[in-house]
Amino acid sequence: EGNEPGDSAKITYSELLHKVCQFANVLRSQGVKKGDRISIYLPMILELVVAMLACARIGALHSIVFAGFSADSLCERILDCGCSLLIT
Repeated sequence: EGNEPGDSAKITYSELLHKVCQFANVLRSQGVKKGDRISIYLPMILELVVAMLACARIGALHSIVFAGFSADSLCERILDCGCSLLIT
């Protein structure tokens, strides 16, 4: 379910696994490894779940900052947790 009442999507576990593995490989190609800290700045969309699960799959710590936050608030959160990558 998305933010709006009509926003919804259906996905199978198999499709989700495929997307998570693909994105985990993208993160690895960017040099992300176990223990790295990642910030995720996305609205309530399927890609948010995929990014979160991909981080968990490779052992990276993730911090979700919802898309309604200002640039200054996002900057403070990135600096506070020492993130090495921002997913938008």
